[in-house]
Amino acid sequence: MDIQNKTIWITGASSGIGEALAINLANDGASLILSARSEDKLRELVKRLPNSDKHSVVPLDLANANDLETAIAKKAAQLPSLDALINNGGISIRGEARDIALHVQREVMEVNYFGTIALTQLLVPLLEKAAGKVVNIASVAGKVGGQSMSGYAASKHALIGYMDCLRAEEARNGISVLNVCPGFVQTQISVHARTENGEEFGEVADSIATGISAAECAQKINKAMRTDKNEVVIGKGISGWAPTLKRLFPGLVMKIAASKNVR
Repeated sequence: MDIQNKTIWITGASSGIGEALAINLANDGASLILSARSEDKLRELVKRLPNSDKHSVVPLDLANANDLETAIAKKAAQLPSLDALINNGGISIRGEARDIALHVQREVMEVNYFGTIALTQLLVPLLEKAAGKVVNIASVAGKVGGQSMSGYAASKHALIGYMDCLRAEEARNGISVLNVCPGFVQTQISVHARTENGEEFGEVADSIATGISAAECAQKINKAMRTDKNEVVIGKGISGWAPTLKRLFPGLVMKIAASKNVR
């Protein structure tokens, strides 16, 4: 997929990997539609992008899947087609599975899974017109479970499974699907992660602080889009190797996951 002059919709674009992707893709000549809950942050981002007049903002909240059609209807009606949808919006969770309130688990699944697939389903007709691409920012946690991330890992496992099926179904219509599994990336995801009772974790986790930069992650996603990959794992150290190690040495990976205390 060539990026220049393509129309690309990015969710979760106000910070982290989404913001880095917006900068990266705009620099390569894409026309962007940026979505997140904060309209102010999105508009500030547009001002910093090259060719700012080519980009637009559509505020939306993935937690309200039933309201997404109304939120995107006007913009979708203006588009003759859509070249790519990057599903990056999501939230994380920190805490032991036995302690996490069910409503917190539901919230994470509602945003990461139901909100994402609802938006994707609404935009598939526009993607079909352009033989476009669905890009899902999943996670290494969607391949390898570990401590302190039960609801998050579950939502990403579910998303990868759904998108694998979507790829098989929509191949006949020219739509491709890329599952991106980042490991530890330097973002604010742990700061805004939900704790057992739904409050924000409020700290940068040690694993996140030592991860790759969001800019590096965005560049690798750009490359995977250009080379039409179906799936890519992005990360350094154990977070990059974990899916391969689990496939080759599943028992060892399970022992390592159980032996480490995760903050």
